[in-house]
Amino acid sequence: MSRTLVCGTADKAVAGIADGSTVLVGGFGLAGMPFDLIDALIRQGARDLTIVANNAGNGEVGLAALLKAGRVRKVVCSFPRQADSHVFDGLYRSGRVELEVVPQGNLAERMRAAGAGIGAFFCPTAVGTPLADGKETRVIDGREHVLEYPIRGDVALISAHRADRLGNLVYRKTARNFGPVMATAATTTIAQVTEVVETGALDPEAVVTPSIYVDRVVRVDARHYTVQGAR
Repeated sequence: MSRTLVCGTADKAVAGIADGSTVLVGGFGLAGMPFDLIDALIRQGARDLTIVANNAGNGEVGLAALLKAGRVRKVVCSFPRQADSHVFDGLYRSGRVELEVVPQGNLAERMRAAGAGIGAFFCPTAVGTPLADGKETRVIDGREHVLEYPIRGDVALISAHRADRLGNLVYRKTARNFGPVMATAATTTIAQVTEVVETGALDPEAVVTPSIYVDRVVRVDARHYTVQGAR
């Protein structure tokens, strides 16, 4: 029996996300961003959130809209600044949001480690930079490494292409990005998809995220966003 709940609306899918939660948000820029779930989270009202994502928002949609709504206390990401990240930039400069920068490979591996039950790992990335300050180091095979700890989420909001009613997920090209590792690293994983099919309709060889990692699924209409924030 599947434990995955197929929700009728995005609002039902994000119900119960608590103030102060750590939320892992999929997306590489706009690709694979779970826009409908983020919009629903804004309506839901959870505050004081820690957001873990690749970047800190684009234009005024998606993560940028969540930041603009004043719901985020801290952002953990790899690329906080880019041409259209003016919402985050203004909040950070005024001291209204905290920032932890994590190199992209480390970000993915720290979440993967959480899903795999790995307590910590050593990595050479960031050695000799401010990102390694205060962290334990060790020389392995003649090269200095930094000790990194897993990143776990209370909730993961991800976007996939299709799901079956058990919650198995398949993705579409670049939109996959961080979705699979985030799904394994969160206590509750919520996925928006453009189609929910009957169990058995998905090719098992194409399933990337098995249903055991997915708690809620909601079907949403495909929408297109630009970096300027227009739908």
